[in-house]
Amino acid sequence: MEMADLGRTVLTDALGRRISYLRISVTDRCDLRCRYCMAERMTFLPRDQVLTLEEIALLADLFIARGVRRIRLTGGEPLVRRDIVDLVRRIGRHVGAGLDELTLTTNGTRLAHHAQALADAGVRRINVSLDSLDPERFAHVTRNGDIRPVFEGLEAARAAGLSVKINMVALKGINEDEILPMLHWCDARGFDLTLIETMPLGETGEDRTDHYLPLTQVADSIRRHHALTPVPHRTGGPARYHAVEGLKARLGLITPLTHNFCADCNRMRMTCEGKIFMCLGHEDHVDLKAAFRQGGLPAVEPLIDRALRLKPAAHDFRIGADAAPAVRRHMSVTGG
Repeated sequence: MEMADLGRTVLTDALGRRISYLRISVTDRCDLRCRYCMAERMTFLPRDQVLTLEEIALLADLFIARGVRRIRLTGGEPLVRRDIVDLVRRIGRHVGAGLDELTLTTNGTRLAHHAQALADAGVRRINVSLDSLDPERFAHVTRNGDIRPVFEGLEAARAAGLSVKINMVALKGINEDEILPMLHWCDARGFDLTLIETMPLGETGEDRTDHYLPLTQVADSIRRHHALTPVPHRTGGPARYHAVEGLKARLGLITPLTHNFCADCNRMRMTCEGKIFMCLGHEDHVDLKAAFRQGGLPAVEPLIDRALRLKPAAHDFRIGADAAPAVRRHMSVTGG
């Protein structure tokens, strides 16, 4: 089937929101165990339940034909997936020909090995999750991760010409004293910084209430040192960006709890087993895998339309002493 034969209607949900951004989780596996994201002991999907890279590429073709303009590859950790660069090349060929941008979110541990290949395959911008610059604190948050390969990966990304944005989850009592230093560190290296409120997804063995840090409070703290001015810069996701007085680095804020961003949501997520989730905060999903393997892309299109009808108006994240996670699945399943 040719691309021209696919996708006769663009992706619009029941509330009229135009869906132009697809996040694809290529694996649920990760080489770290961040406390806010995963449990220390995880059970991962059997490999035969995971879409092949060729299947992911064909489904990406369909979404691009239906009007998706940005794709982000996520995990788990996407760079642990064998031959991931082959998938990046396959999707990257659409950049400038239906796709505006192909990006990737990584923990950076394997970035040194892949940075140049990613750039050669069409990636121009990456997000690197980094919650602390201190080796001991990094090891605590990630449950014994080594920060040195991350620093090496960031240098490799700069050398390859990749634009880098650091994603930092704000954690009360863990890294709140590092937020301003992280902003200055990013500025010195030509990186932007996005701060993220912790989200109640899956049981992690940690009490999120103890570590929840509202970004309204963080922004007030930063303003004591630098004026913040909202800017219209957008990267397709939920971050709202600010210019920082005296710095070149932009500051992004992702605030699912203090100020949700659902009214103009433009996203859907596909997991590595072919499930479409229309919202991080809901369990409702549509499973594409069986239909795709039995009937190919034509069998998938009606399911995508069904997923659009299921997209909720908003998530309902809550953090409190008696609040259960919003959903059972871990953030690593859908890539945040």
